[in-house]
Amino acid sequence: MASQSYTGAHHHVFHPDPEQLYHDSGIDYNHVLMLRNASVAKLYEDALRYEPGTIISSAGALVTSSGKKTGRSPKDKRIVDEPTTHSDIWWGPVNTKLSEHAFLINHERAVDYLNTRERLYVFDGFAGWDPKYRIKIRVVCARAYHCLFMRNMLIRPTAQELETYGEPDFTILNAGAFPANRYTTGMTSTTSVAINFARREMVILGTEYAGEMKKGVFTIMHYLMPKAGVLSLHSSANQGQSEKDVTLFFGLSGTGKTTLSADPSRHLIGDDEHCWSDTGVFNIEGGCYAKCIDLSAEKEPEIFAAIRYGAVLENVVLDEDTRQVDYNDGSLTENTRCAYPIEYIPNALIPCMGGHPKNIIMLTCDAFGVLPPVSRLSSAQAMYHFISGYTAKIAGTEDGVTEPEATFSACFGQPFLVLHPTKYATMLATAMHRHEADAWLINTGWNGGAYGTGKRIALKYSRAIIDAIHNGELKQATTQYETYPIFGLQIPKNVSHVPQEVLNPARAWQGSAQDFEATVKKLAALFNDNFAKYQDQASPEVIAAGPKL
Repeated sequence: MASQSYTGAHHHVFHPDPEQLYHDSGIDYNHVLMLRNASVAKLYEDALRYEPGTIISSAGALVTSSGKKTGRSPKDKRIVDEPTTHSDIWWGPVNTKLSEHAFLINHERAVDYLNTRERLYVFDGFAGWDPKYRIKIRVVCARAYHCLFMRNMLIRPTAQELETYGEPDFTILNAGAFPANRYTTGMTSTTSVAINFARREMVILGTEYAGEMKKGVFTIMHYLMPKAGVLSLHSSANQGQSEKDVTLFFGLSGTGKTTLSADPSRHLIGDDEHCWSDTGVFNIEGGCYAKCIDLSAEKEPEIFAAIRYGAVLENVVLDEDTRQVDYNDGSLTENTRCAYPIEYIPNALIPCMGGHPKNIIMLTCDAFGVLPPVSRLSSAQAMYHFISGYTAKIAGTEDGVTEPEATFSACFGQPFLVLHPTKYATMLATAMHRHEADAWLINTGWNGGAYGTGKRIALKYSRAIIDAIHNGELKQATTQYETYPIFGLQIPKNVSHVPQEVLNPARAWQGSAQDFEATVKKLAALFNDNFAKYQDQASPEVIAAGPKL
């Protein structure tokens, strides 16, 4: 006789006293079906049964919608201003203050909403692969999709680790389907993402975009890790055949951080969030969160193959009959995403820990078309470009505007920084000096002209440049370099498998020399204007490493 399946059949309690787990958060476990650390299959079943619009793709991934919000809401992020952390935090445009009282109102609102749900999902995971530094994160949410997402993105404990898990170090209460009260002091909309370091809690209201939880954990680590003497970094990382051959890739969204670190000839440590401790690099996450727009098996085979059973696809368009995803369709959002466990990448390094980095690669997508495809950076230049965190995006084309728009994000991750950017930059400089790491600036954006005139640098050229860094070609004494005017960057004259004319933007430029010079000066002025706000805490050497007009 076949065994019967019922809601909660796979619910396994790992704690002797569930009431003890929830007394602080206010979650009333008596009035909801509490599914703790449910299996992938159970989360699939519940998402398909209870969340309208959820379907399975032809490859077996769970396809779902994050609702009205298809990206993060940085303007609605708040950090509680309380005595134990007040003097540490970099208050300003990124970290906006919220009173303890307002946080408690939001907390109560989230708890009241969650307590009215028929079922709740709880996942207990870890952030940080190094056992010495990892923290325990508990996620409480009302959607199976959110639970599966965080099951993929956090590090999944073993059964034995769950039995001894105990109290979490941080709890995320995700009541995203319920709005914040706009009349609560400090609220600017119905969306609120608030972190309280004293209570060790994060509360989400008014957004069902799962990335808020992922980046919330990252923000938490950006505070806790430097306090422990560990540098937290918005970067991907991979390792060659030797533990001494680790590379960090910095870069904002769309610069190729995930794509270029997924190298079949190297082991992937992680695609987005890392820490650099006194023993080496470790990944914060247990999964990857890849952009899917224009994804193809030809260009990104490892990522394409990872989108299968257990993976979560957000806001993608697929064929109603075949259930095949159209990755070129951005009609719902350009920010289509997939979350999958890191072991879905065949060459992932498990556990996700490596040695000290040998190369630091800073990626930028320059839509002005004037930054070289590769430059060797001095120590001071590395600090300058790390603090600047430059890339450029394309302005909206609804009214025909094609003028590139410069974006500067300190430490290549400004929305997630909690301390002042120079704190992270100083820690990076110290670590690079101690471990003799080389730094490189790589432009994966336009060449031959700005967006609309030039062409995007071919992915195969970017890969060839990175191969030349890894095999030591660009560090050889015989490799000749030339100085790029104004920016003072060192450009190699030759790179294997990359056309010579591509390497120097001045030679690749298809317009007039005057137009080129004007564009270089325009971008240099944008760099200088941006860096002015950090000059009071930067050294003279770092200030001098910027463009000279």
